[in-house]
Amino acid sequence: MKTLLIIGYVWPEPSSSAAGSRMLQLIRHFQHQGFRVKYGSPAQTSPHAIDLADMGVEALSLALNCSSFDQLIAQMQPDIVMFDRFMMEEQFGWRVEKFCPETLRILDTEDLHCLRHARHQALKQQCDIDQRHIYSDVAIREIAAILRCDLSLIISEYEMAWLQQWFRVPQSQLHYCPFMLDGAAQSQTLSFEKRQHFVSIGNFRHGPNWDAVQYLRSILWPEIRRQLPEAELHVYGAYPPPKATQLHHPAKGFVVKGWAEDALSVVAKSRVMLAPLRFGAGLKGKLIDAAQTGTPSVTTSIGAEGLYGDCRSGLLVADSADEFVRKAVELYQQPQIWQPLSHNASEMVAKRFSEKEHSAHLTQRIEQLSANLEQHRLDNFYGAMLRHHSMKSTQYMAQWIEAKNRKS
Repeated sequence: MKTLLIIGYVWPEPSSSAAGSRMLQLIRHFQHQGFRVKYGSPAQTSPHAIDLADMGVEALSLALNCSSFDQLIAQMQPDIVMFDRFMMEEQFGWRVEKFCPETLRILDTEDLHCLRHARHQALKQQCDIDQRHIYSDVAIREIAAILRCDLSLIISEYEMAWLQQWFRVPQSQLHYCPFMLDGAAQSQTLSFEKRQHFVSIGNFRHGPNWDAVQYLRSILWPEIRRQLPEAELHVYGAYPPPKATQLHHPAKGFVVKGWAEDALSVVAKSRVMLAPLRFGAGLKGKLIDAAQTGTPSVTTSIGAEGLYGDCRSGLLVADSADEFVRKAVELYQQPQIWQPLSHNASEMVAKRFSEKEHSAHLTQRIEQLSANLEQHRLDNFYGAMLRHHSMKSTQYMAQWIEAKNRKS
């Protein structure tokens, strides 16, 4: 039986974040392809993490900057190692290459950290994004990790194009792999009349989500509430800090609910999803949840990118505060706007994020790559250059830390 080792930045929490849901989808994909899946992480355990043993996945606790991993990987000799985010490739990639040179190395970027970082810097400086923001230290590290790996999974078509536009990353190093959803949209969704209130959802530890909550509370919601005095905004998300719960103000219709045990259920009962994301990257899990439940959304251009492609849109896009408020109020009040968007949202999920389709594409790409791995690596000169000993500062830093820890 073939073996896949996933090296995770965190333990998967599918009920807390889109990244956790995506990891679960990837695990199931490889299991269906006959792989024995092992999942290792240096992170602390979490009460919201999924029970990997229940899925037939062996969990491994990994240590950073420690040669204990060398013995583990040398004995395991996995067929594929998948790094969850570029930081794990930096930490463990050189060790995998040293002890398992024939192992296929895949990077799951989740979303592009360098794109999110660039947008955040531009937002803080209140200016348009430009090369100063894009060519950052984060970008240098992330693009280097992409080039060092045999293949990188990219969750958004927008990011596929962005990598090639700004960094000239060869398409041969990239594979478009969005959310893979089984069952697509729910077979039945509640009607306009049976729904009430607005909803906002997202892990509070994720910077774009916290910024969106603050933007809603201070700028957008007061004006929406003024025009819709009976409406409420229910704010859900994992790990709400005290600064978030302090925003709870039922008298003003701003209701901080915190953890949602079943995100799809709470979204399905709401009339409109609000997602005023001012920075970020990748596909937005909250908007996927809204689409699955036939819940129209109001979001920004950043929130909408990569979702609908050539499909009819199931959301409204607004990048200014006034426009966002206007569209939110109209969508909440007018079923003639709401109903076609609800239908389009449900339809899009089946067309764009079919598990069967994307799983087949991923399987085919990995099989082709495995069969021609030597030539693929010869063609990837920049990756070879970045793996050269003169470029391996992360390896030498890790070895220095390990030696230092041994003496202390």
